Amino acid sequence: MARRSESGMVTVETAVVIPVLIVLTLVLAWIVSLGIAQVRLVDAAREAARMTARGDSESKATQLAERIAPDGSVVEIDSADGVAEVRVKLVVRTDLPLVGKIGAVDLDATASSVTEAGAS
Repeated sequence: MARRSESGMVTVETAVVIPVLIVLTLVLAWIVSLGIAQVRLVDAAREAARMTARGDSESKATQLAERIAPDGSVVEIDSADGVAEVRVKLVVRTDLPLVGKIGAVDLDATASSVTEAGAS
């Protein structure tokens, strides 16, 4: 009975596994970047809500939130009945090499605070 040579099997297996590992690494990096963007949105909303609670103007709070949030974020401040609600939104469009655009992900964060005028 003749034995088959398996000397090329490791090369073939490696050639199949390496692209899968590269794609997995890119996907994980994308997920981490989404997580970082979400944390920055939460921080921006929280800081803007804190500023409006102290009585700072909405324009100053918006400017601060836009500085903290990732580029392209939209900041909305709604003040009514002594409560300020800050919402920061971002649409993340990912453009990967060799793959192109893989779609858009909507991220947002909301923070609320009672303004000093509304606290009394």
